[in-house]
Amino acid sequence: MDVRGFLHPRTATGRSSLIPSPPWHYSGDLLTVEYRTDPARVAELLPAPLSLADEDPGAVALIWADWQSCSSSGEELLDPVRSQYKECFAVVRCSFEGRTYSRCVYIWVDKDFAIARGLHQGYPKKLGSIHQTRPHPFGAAAPRIAEGGRFGATLAAADRRLAEAVVTLREPSETNGFVNGHPMAHHRYLPSIETGGAPALDELIESGASSFEAGPAWRGDADLRLFDSPTEELAALHVDEIIGAYYRQVGVVWNGGRKLT
Repeated sequence: MDVRGFLHPRTATGRSSLIPSPPWHYSGDLLTVEYRTDPARVAELLPAPLSLADEDPGAVALIWADWQSCSSSGEELLDPVRSQYKECFAVVRCSFEGRTYSRCVYIWVDKDFAIARGLHQGYPKKLGSIHQTRPHPFGAAAPRIAEGGRFGATLAAADRRLAEAVVTLREPSETNGFVNGHPMAHHRYLPSIETGGAPALDELIESGASSFEAGPAWRGDADLRLFDSPTEELAALHVDEIIGAYYRQVGVVWNGGRKLT
């Protein structure tokens, strides 16, 4: 009997697969803090054939995202444990064959299905504890997406806090920042099962949203702190200068990418 499923475990029905086949649909709230660090720290995270971006090579975006996601059937939305998750990810920019790309260099999520999608997409996902303030139009227990709205966000992994931010919105913005505004250049990698053997998978790929829609973007002021950990290296991308902070609600569809090398 044939087995089915986009990813393991594959079974006769495919129902147990950790993730369904693309396209994948996402709706969520993004809290972004952009800052500058030492470009040498960014360069350390760019394997060949990638190189530093020509402009603002030390720019970093640290992004918190509160997501609801589903496959084309939308069935996960009625079983929210399968659709809701949070993540925090660090994005830099890089250059390949004269073109500027965004690249996620660190990312933490709080659900296994999100890690599985990262394996397919080339995102280096790990488990973490991620929290961010949620907006709401009523009551005093939530900020508004408006002038003066204050949002907090935290990231922890392996019982250690890695980052915390406070963003105060100031005014509408034409953009949601610039660091995460390009197609993604990621590596998909799987070592050989044979000791010393060539990697079973080692390819540079490009991917991005096949469709995108968003509400108004807001920008503001941010306080961002990073913390050392024995198992993580985010703090090496130390904060030298805050560029800006943004809040935006978005809808995204992901439906594959293409090989670069």
